[in-house]
Amino acid sequence: MNHLISLESLLRGCADDAFDDGIRIDTKLVPLAGPGGPVKPAVYEGGVYQEDKRWATPDDSEATPVIVVDNTPSQANRLEDALRRHAQSIGIPELVLDLSDMTHLPAHLPRRLSSLQFPHRNADAYLRDSMLGDTDFIKTSMGQDIFGATAATCGPLVAWFPQALLYGFWQSHLGKKRHNSKHARAWVSEIVGWHPATIDTHMFGLKGDALNLNIDEGVSVNLVDQMKWNTGSAGKVKGGKSKKLSDIGHGQIPFMTKNTAAAAAVSFARVTQRATVSFAQLRRVSLGTNNPEADAAVRALLVALGLHAHQLAFGRGFALRSGAELRPEETAATWLSSNADENIDLGGANHTLSLLQSAKEHAKRHSVPLDGWDRSPTTLTPRGNLRKAILKTWPEFPGSAD
Repeated sequence: MNHLISLESLLRGCADDAFDDGIRIDTKLVPLAGPGGPVKPAVYEGGVYQEDKRWATPDDSEATPVIVVDNTPSQANRLEDALRRHAQSIGIPELVLDLSDMTHLPAHLPRRLSSLQFPHRNADAYLRDSMLGDTDFIKTSMGQDIFGATAATCGPLVAWFPQALLYGFWQSHLGKKRHNSKHARAWVSEIVGWHPATIDTHMFGLKGDALNLNIDEGVSVNLVDQMKWNTGSAGKVKGGKSKKLSDIGHGQIPFMTKNTAAAAAVSFARVTQRATVSFAQLRRVSLGTNNPEADAAVRALLVALGLHAHQLAFGRGFALRSGAELRPEETAATWLSSNADENIDLGGANHTLSLLQSAKEHAKRHSVPLDGWDRSPTTLTPRGNLRKAILKTWPEFPGSAD
């Protein structure tokens, strides 16, 4: 029987003098429709998939065509969102940009933007352009610590942005003469579809209309606020552009031609996910205090956080996007060592949460800074220039039915 991963093994593996290399998690995924069922890969500009060729085994005579269903940056975002959704039980630090006073914002936009949603984590422009109380965040002692932190002096990031040390960051939004530190991701995850049946598949359809309105009818429409439109004979609306009735959603409209139709779901021989955490990369992480035990405690905390995020996000059936609902069928975790690789048991989400809490308590005993852990989110507000930018993009309309 595979042994259950423990804090002791993480501490040994993350030590400065350890020769352990990391952990690999391999999962066989199955569409809800069953093996071979269609799966929608991510589609990029120009309507293309991320195609590649991979060696399934070193003994293969030729590489296998694959499509990357969900790539590494996307996977990191999903892991962070799992941490956000379970932030209370985890106790992970969270800063929240409060937009609740901008009541006119469309319903699909967040009223509270979490630091676990910031695209560039601790290096994000939302953080740079926020305020803590009446002071620009970047001018506060907390802000200066966070923006000045590096992987080699990681205390402020462990305290407030531990996910940045796991999934990477690049401080590139402060200007050429200011801090420009970066740290490569230690956790890498990817979902791949092997041997696609075809890549030349498209989504066709017809948007129906019970009244079958004339799609060629000319209209004048305000493209910013399409509530404001009139038929051509009724006169031009303020800020209006000449369009057809079909351009504003009326009439029976075919979904594109073969040359312009959206890429559709693909049938694969198999779908797999591989996730790795690199101890070598994490050994770059240090408090900078010449305390090896505290540094190992930091790294073990980060690995435990990553394992728990993985179990929360992918330890059960999950949906990547419409048409990409997958469930794990078989998972194998491997402890990677210079001596001999070993199969291990990660346990379920309950075990990884317990592991994370134990790692947190161990870090406390070694005086690792955990200021932001196990406390209510720290509330930020948008600075004046950010507020103006939001209002430029999402102006407040005087009415919705005039």
